[in-house]
Amino acid sequence: MRYKMIDLFAGCGGLEDGFLQSGRYEDVAAVEWLQPQVKTLINRLKTKWGMSDADERVMCFDIQREEELFGGWRDDSISPTSEILPNGKKSRYKTGPYGDGKGLDFFVNRAGGIDVIIGGPPCQAYSVAGRVRDENGMKDDYRNYLFEHYLNVVDRYKPKVFVFENVPGLLSAMPDGTPISDLIRQGFARIGYEIVDDIKKYAKINASDFGVPQHRERLIILGIRKEICDTPQMWLHHFYLDILTKYKVTKKRTVGDAIGDLPPIYPIINENTSPKRVGYTKPECKTTWHTARHHSLRDVEIYGMLAEDISSGRNEYTDSAALSELYEKRVGGKSPIHRYHVLREDEPSTTIISHLDRDGNRFIHYDSKQSRDITPREAARIQSFDDDFDFIGTQTDTYIMIGNAVPPLLAKCVGLAVAELLDELVVMKK
Repeated sequence: MRYKMIDLFAGCGGLEDGFLQSGRYEDVAAVEWLQPQVKTLINRLKTKWGMSDADERVMCFDIQREEELFGGWRDDSISPTSEILPNGKKSRYKTGPYGDGKGLDFFVNRAGGIDVIIGGPPCQAYSVAGRVRDENGMKDDYRNYLFEHYLNVVDRYKPKVFVFENVPGLLSAMPDGTPISDLIRQGFARIGYEIVDDIKKYAKINASDFGVPQHRERLIILGIRKEICDTPQMWLHHFYLDILTKYKVTKKRTVGDAIGDLPPIYPIINENTSPKRVGYTKPECKTTWHTARHHSLRDVEIYGMLAEDISSGRNEYTDSAALSELYEKRVGGKSPIHRYHVLREDEPSTTIISHLDRDGNRFIHYDSKQSRDITPREAARIQSFDDDFDFIGTQTDTYIMIGNAVPPLLAKCVGLAVAELLDELVVMKK
């Protein structure tokens, strides 16, 4: 049996792709408001999953405009108003509807209902790092409350279960003094859903435990509609302790496992090399996005030195104090955190983040001869994207999409576990 699903805050489709890889789900519709992500998801659904009407099913629309989201719209593609984004800033991406503006109601009615809603609001407002960088601790960020729109979609279509993915920082976020996790629990309880009684104990997982070559802690919050079972907490504990754990791996995959077979890319340094813009060789590679961005000669030298320090076993720059001192000496500025990190070939990567769009100082390739940060394709592999998953947009767009995505392999494991739980609930109801 295949279960019908909607994907909210879909991004480029990492979560959705994993659920589809499980073979247990039928895609009904997806909602995302940034065009590079939407174009990428549409392309994936068409080329990989054969969905010829993906242009209609994937809605490039602001989930906050609920009446139009449900019922449909016919306006042209628009940019967001200043009220939508924090601090009066406008997005550099265009957003707005694609296709002929059919709303979610149309697709849900055509499908005959929804079994599962998946997705997670943008995590920047909940992340600890985001709160540290923001002068108001992200308290004024509109994204703190986007979960309310997720909740309203769940309330409208009454799926059997939902999967709400986010960062562990959500557990400590409380922009108005009330923990966001309490607001989420209370909100879903009001509309007839129950989530696990101890989110930190049960719902906090590490993607590396499920075969993703990356330490990436996330919350996978499963919600069950109370009407479909008598003891939701028992079933929720069963999901986390008995079902999901079956998909853990016995041996974790490493960075070398993920990217070691990709062709090397070397800096091009000669008498004509500009100290501010060093180019790299372009390898013959069938997969897309395995190209290195330019670096300054200073960064090329630092990257090579730090990678060689580890491969040689000297390990002079493996603690934060030494790295901060190096940054101050070579760059001429101070930083409260160390700016450099070399990925270890024989370990899972650190968490891939969207900051890669600005610099890759914390994602330096372990091969000192290559003296560079990781390419978009290497980042995608560490996120467990298949090589045939293409990204539509600029290199900046691509780094952002990859860094913000749910690893498809983790999503596949979660999708299989959710389907198994639903199978048991269906049998139980009979």
